[in-house]
Amino acid sequence: MTTAPFKDAFVDRLLAEGYAKGMAQMLLRVLWARRVWIPAGIRRRVLSCTDVGQLEAWGCGAATAATIDDVFDG
Repeated sequence: MTTAPFKDAFVDRLLAEGYAKGMAQMLLRVLWARRVWIPAGIRRRVLSCTDVGQLEAWGCGAATAATIDDVFDG
């Protein structure tokens, strides 16, 4: 008899939120390391984002951005 791994929607949601939060924090670190100024509104927008696809898109932009507008479309 095989048992399926434990699966719980609540735990899955918490894990997804933690993953998104980590991605958001890394995105801000990349911008900071590249000396790109991050306005408070953008910082709040990034930290409140739970859409991993959006965070990935911003992260790709952050890798080469010269300004915050290069990442967040103005």
